[in-house]
Amino acid sequence: MTLIKSISGIRGTIGGKAGDTLNPLDIVKFTAAYATFIKKQNQGSNTIVVGRDARISGEMVKNVVCGTLMGMGFDVVNIGLATTPTTELAVRMCQAAGGIIITASHNPRYWNALKLLNHEGEFLTAANGQEVLSVAEREDFTFADVDHLGSYREDNTFNQRHIDSVLALKLVDVEAIRKAHFKVVVDAINSVGGIILPEFLKALGVEYTILNGEPNGDFAHNPEPLEKNLGGIMGEMKRGKYDLGIVVDPDVDRLAFISEDGTMFGEEYTLVAVADYVLAHTPGNTVSNLSSTRALRDVTEKHGGHYAASAVGEVNVTTKMKAEHAVIGGEGNGGVIYPESHYGRDALVGIGLFLSSLAQKHCTATALRATFPNYSIAKNRIDLTPSTDVDAILMKVKALYGDEADVQVTDIDGVKLDFPDKWVHLRKSNTEPIIRVYSEAATMEEADALGKKLMQVVYDMQG
Repeated sequence: MTLIKSISGIRGTIGGKAGDTLNPLDIVKFTAAYATFIKKQNQGSNTIVVGRDARISGEMVKNVVCGTLMGMGFDVVNIGLATTPTTELAVRMCQAAGGIIITASHNPRYWNALKLLNHEGEFLTAANGQEVLSVAEREDFTFADVDHLGSYREDNTFNQRHIDSVLALKLVDVEAIRKAHFKVVVDAINSVGGIILPEFLKALGVEYTILNGEPNGDFAHNPEPLEKNLGGIMGEMKRGKYDLGIVVDPDVDRLAFISEDGTMFGEEYTLVAVADYVLAHTPGNTVSNLSSTRALRDVTEKHGGHYAASAVGEVNVTTKMKAEHAVIGGEGNGGVIYPESHYGRDALVGIGLFLSSLAQKHCTATALRATFPNYSIAKNRIDLTPSTDVDAILMKVKALYGDEADVQVTDIDGVKLDFPDKWVHLRKSNTEPIIRVYSEAATMEEADALGKKLMQVVYDMQG
């Protein structure tokens, strides 16, 4: 049983003892702490938006969250089954004081989480998140008296409003997409993608087949959109003469494509392909996190822009994007952030821009993929004991390579070593005693060898 309290929200397994899991008592505590924080911000609105993915526990969690917010004196707008980006947009459209998304993203079915938004519909900063956790720890909240309880209403219009906002984006070429007569297959992983994506594709004039479309939260496979979990849709691609396979996670903020020949386009390359298209029309800067492919830097420089890296985590990416005035950015796990829409990962925006690129170029997904620099990323981990001083180990790695002429060292999030033709990134997990080791090179063998070399360096330090 697990309860993880971090700046990105509160997530945990459903059931079990208070304090150890995501159960009604803890949901009340963290929701009340968040409401206390929002009250202090004094945004002039008394409304908080609540949306959820289709997880089995979602109805229960939603009832507790909405009741608690009303008990804290807030007016609740429940937008029902909705994607994470839909909920983010709804906060802005309602001019609300904040929002709560009930989703554990790509975690398995027995997890759920509260993701906390500010009045801009963006994730709380690290400092804000820490303040919420501190209020929860102290249980420093006061519930409203009977004359000041909040109201409750439901509004199911936001899926359509989200679709309309994507169709209205200048670089989503609806006409070209309709003329292309695309045929796609979608794995909606039994969540809210099964509700919104058929409507979105219909509006684009795209012929579609939906797999795992029933939004019952009983995920047909591990919901993380990685190749090892996608045998079903990859098999369907090989049978059906489709132009593209589209894979989303349960809350539809991550996006992966499968090319027309049934091979993975590459989750890392979702952002690269979209950025290449955006930069061709609106030159400018880009941002991704330190663990994302170097291909984005290469594509950005090809278009005359500047690439910058942020620490891992969506709020870190968006903060850096604002500082760099980036026209496009995101994360290598299939997260596309397009400021013209909003500062949040949005699979609908990614789909709209990707299909626009294919339609304008009159090419296949494999032909598009072949136009980008080819890198491979290996992902490994070093298991440690809870008593291990991870920060001390990372400092030693930094010192070891800091004086080498051909190595650029970045330490804003763990330690990243950039060599001329490859890189390796070591960062500690916020949730368990491990060091994550990401490495990238021209081939998977070379990338894995680099990762293993640094793992050995760490093992030798411990020895």
